[in-house]
Amino acid sequence: MSTFSFTIPANAISSGIPSTSKEIVADRGLQRQVKHRILTSKFGDGYEQRVRDGINTKEDNFNISFNNRAADEINLIAAFLDSKAGLNFNLTVTNLTGDEVIKVVVEQYNISYPQETVHSLQTTFRRVYEP
Repeated sequence: MSTFSFTIPANAISSGIPSTSKEIVADRGLQRQVKHRILTSKFGDGYEQRVRDGINTKEDNFNISFNNRAADEINLIAAFLDSKAGLNFNLTVTNLTGDEVIKVVVEQYNISYPQETVHSLQTTFRRVYEP
């Protein structure tokens, strides 16, 4: 079964928070959008030529939700995403060949508060090709 998860390392947010590493697993039903960057030149009579644009032409976006979770867990995820603003982190993706670790960034997220002690967070992880 496919899993999509990331780990918040111990002390990643501030000294002592979280006290131990915590694996966060996304809810089922997430969406992955894949687009390839292709340059196309169109000529007469319907003829065209295509070539890949760059080395890493595959663009991945993952729409991920963490629904109906304890408020403390959502606040921890939000604090981690805030600490990684503009920085990449690892996302583990299970695919045909097994687990693959890819670099992702998050530019925004949304939190909903259906109950006082239960919150939800939705975001998009965008794949980046960085060391």
